[in-house]
Amino acid sequence: MPEPDASARPSVLFVCVHNAGRSQMAAAFLTHRAGDRIQVRSAGSAPAETVNPEVVQAMSEVGIDISAEIPKVLTTQAVQASDVVITMGCGDACPVFPGKRYLDWQLSDPAGRGLDAIRPIRDQIERRVRRLIDEIA
Repeated sequence: MPEPDASARPSVLFVCVHNAGRSQMAAAFLTHRAGDRIQVRSAGSAPAETVNPEVVQAMSEVGIDISAEIPKVLTTQAVQASDVVITMGCGDACPVFPGKRYLDWQLSDPAGRGLDAIRPIRDQIERRVRRLIDEIA
């Protein structure tokens, strides 16, 4: 089966402050659920050094390994290359361009929280990602 043309696939960018929790989970769920049908990016307005280890553990509980992921800085190019930009608490740090679809997902920040507090955030993100796939794929 031929690989889908990258330019024909919808592209989603998930953005949070540190790119160490919420946006990493969302990107991983979208990649896991949609495969090659959707191009996925994530970034942070002030990226952390590493992905939150509690977030890595929470994702491994649902069979998704994000241990090799590295927080990435938000660039204008990443926003311009995306059809849908989903912000998760990055405030005014996200550049806005005409013709893009912007969604703001109000989610608790998992930073500094234990696994029991992160699991409900993870599950909420997964539900939202499933709905997003139904809308754009």
